[in-house]
Order: sequence, then C-alpha cells, then structure tokens
Amino acid sequence: MNPVGPDSFLTLHYRLSGPDGRSLIDTFSAQPATLSLGSGALSPALEERLLGLHEGAHAVIELPAGAAFGERQPQMVQWVARTLLERLGQPLQGSAVGDVLQFPTPDGLGHYAGTVCQVREDGALQIDFNHPLAGQPVRFEVQLIGVL
Repeated sequence: MNPVGPDSFLTLHYRLSGPDGRSLIDTFSAQPATLSLGSGALSPALEERLLGLHEGAHAVIELPAGAAFGERQPQMVQWVARTLLERLGQPLQGSAVGDVLQFPTPDGLGHYAGTVCQVREDGALQIDFNHPLAGQPVRFEVQLIGVL
C-alpha cells in the first residue's frame, strides 16, 4: 500500500464540518471524490495532514481557527458597484444576502466566489471574498479508498 505523497492521486470519502458541527461537504453517502494533491481541490493545510496516510486509512483531523482556510481579512469585504456587476454579467435583480456569486479572475481563465453581505438601494453589493470557513476551526474526516 502506497502512502499519500505530495503528488498523489486519491480516491476518498471526506466530510468537512465547521465549528457548529454541520457538514459542509460530505461524500460518505454518495460517490467518493477523486482528486490530485496540489491541484487546489483542498486547502494546503488539509493536504498536509493527508501526507503519509495509507490506502484504507480513516482519520479525523481537527484544525484550529484559521489553520485550514486562513484568517478572515476585513479588506476582503468590499462594495461592488452596479456598473461593475453589469460589466461582469451578474444579474442585477434578485441578489440577496447570503447568495454566492462567481466572478472571473483577471486573466479570464478561472473564477472566484464571494458571498453577498448587504444590498444597497442603488444596486451595489457588499461582497465577502473570504472563504466561508476563514478564521474558523474545522473538522476534516477522511476515509482513503485509493492512493496512486
């Protein structure tokens, strides 16, 4: 059995829970996930905790506040003007607090997400670009099915 290395390809079940214990991602009752370490599918802190585990391993990893997705950064909460939203092709009606919007990266090749915090009457949105679990402790449960 191969141990997990920095460039391993994994088949696994995993459950990611926030500080309230509610599962945010849970593959245990569905198809297992497949991912390649280093691809960005998991945070580097979570990937680091998988290193050295062997196929068949079951582990529960508790990470303290900020370790999994960094600390919350107040400057990552920004107002986005209606004109910019129009240029980016965002729907102008119907955005509500808690909605997650996708924005293109500057090179146009990828996307990043932000959560709507406030909506002003002029159509501007206050968007939180922090990861939803930034600054939070997380619990990561994993069952390794295969390691290549």
